[in-house]
Amino acid sequence: MEALAVRLSGLDPHVEGALRIVAFYDTLMRRRVDLSALARASAGLAECVTGVGLHGTGRTIRVAPDGREAAGPTGPASGTAPVVLDEEEIGRVWLERSGPAGPLDEVLLDRLALAVAGAVERYGPARTTMADPALVELVVSAETDEPARARALRLLGFAAGPPVRVAAVRSPRLPLDQVGGVVCPGRSVKAARIGEVGVILASAVDRTLFPAGVRAGIGAADKPDLAWREARTALRLTTAREPVLLHAELGALALLAEVPREVLRGNPDVAALVRVAGDPGNSEEEPLDSRESREALDTLEAYCAAGSLRRAADVLHLHHSSVARRIALIGRALSVDLTTPTGLTRARVALTAWRLLGD
Repeated sequence: MEALAVRLSGLDPHVEGALRIVAFYDTLMRRRVDLSALARASAGLAECVTGVGLHGTGRTIRVAPDGREAAGPTGPASGTAPVVLDEEEIGRVWLERSGPAGPLDEVLLDRLALAVAGAVERYGPARTTMADPALVELVVSAETDEPARARALRLLGFAAGPPVRVAAVRSPRLPLDQVGGVVCPGRSVKAARIGEVGVILASAVDRTLFPAGVRAGIGAADKPDLAWREARTALRLTTAREPVLLHAELGALALLAEVPREVLRGNPDVAALVRVAGDPGNSEEEPLDSRESREALDTLEAYCAAGSLRRAADVLHLHHSSVARRIALIGRALSVDLTTPTGLTRARVALTAWRLLGD
């Protein structure tokens, strides 16, 4: 390293300094120093206040060049770099120079960020959100024995005792780790994909924090394998109006998920709703066009959720007479009087079954 630095310094006056910084942090990493020691060593090397911050724990370390904790509020950063572990940003490191950044600050911050990631991984928990899918699958699989499940949870960073909450997630735009971090801020949370569905394991899940555009079902059982099954059922029944569902709120409707698909499809009410949705299935009747289908389903969903024409009209921003005409047309298509309690119940059950078929 020293000989290489001497040869290269003739080409670039900063090369020798950069290589010395690399060697400096290599030594610190070999000695397995912790975050505080890394911050102190970096502040002395940079001759300015140096900071280390971790997103998951909220921990921040600021050290002055003399090795003491920096006093006063955090100053403006003259340079900063992300701390990345398992392809996820888990924190930041920065320098607080009173003047412009130094010519080797970028190298120093890059090596400091690498060293911090190594220290966090070593002394953990790592506080990353994305997890090994194999471990997550062990946790939620019905075939896993309890000792293996408990070991997988420990490896994922969950303490023994409190139940782990399970959510099944579809997020077409946001990365799964971001969703997990949002719905369980500052607490243990892990995420992975099993097939096309995302799994979030968390010490707690706040349904109100799921970002727009994300669909999620949340299990209620204390056993992770049962909670995963419940979460997937709830996810299948989400809609644009109800993008997040708790399995505990489904009640008896959850039983429909146990019914074979061919039995659901063969029910007259469900078959009629399938035709209204624009899929004639085993019927020879002409389906509605796509606009009519969307209007019909939107109106029926709003009516079933609201329970009355006027409340459905408020949700749809239509006059109640317009909603009444639509409901009458849908009722004729389904051969059900939707204005009666029995008809409304049949429509709710048929709509739930249709969503399950759509999954």
